[in-house]
Amino acid sequence: MTTAVYIRVSTTGQNAASQKREIGKWLTGHGITDVVWFVDKLTGDNLKRPEFEKLQTAVFAGEVKTIVVYKLDRLSRSLRDGINTLTEWLESGVRVVSITQQLDFAGATGKLIASVLFAVAEMEQETRRERQAAGIAAARERGVYGGRKPGTTKGKPERAKELKAKGLTRAEIAASMNTSTRTVTRYLAMG
Repeated sequence: MTTAVYIRVSTTGQNAASQKREIGKWLTGHGITDVVWFVDKLTGDNLKRPEFEKLQTAVFAGEVKTIVVYKLDRLSRSLRDGINTLTEWLESGVRVVSITQQLDFAGATGKLIASVLFAVAEMEQETRRERQAAGIAAARERGVYGGRKPGTTKGKPERAKELKAKGLTRAEIAASMNTSTRTVTRYLAMG
């Protein structure tokens, strides 16, 4: 293997298809066909990601000569982790390319640009967390965050008992009451 592609999406609900499509176009345009893909569906807050760790192993085993990413922040959203990773790869003789930023990070200029991009990614992450915390605080003040108050129930325990008396199973009761079977079990156990 000489070329590796690393893709990361932040959550399992997100789709890597758009990154794959754009990187595929870039690879085709540069005549690169022998590629190994590494795809993670985890946060960029740390480097503990299974595919990223496999990529690291391949890099330090000398199996990778070029790493292609959609955008530099796909490697990390931490300034320190991103710079350390990129520096280690470049010092190992690996070429790192970000296709959307149209940057090749070889040399001192590449490292300088990378440090700025990683700093921006980290700032965006912190800003998002601050906005989320502010939104949660505002929702708590309005009383709309934090779930139900203790002692309240989603449905009526008496209704669950009535349906059970009619011969319905817990799963049927749960479906009827739009709740989980675990909740039905709890309702049925109430005195």
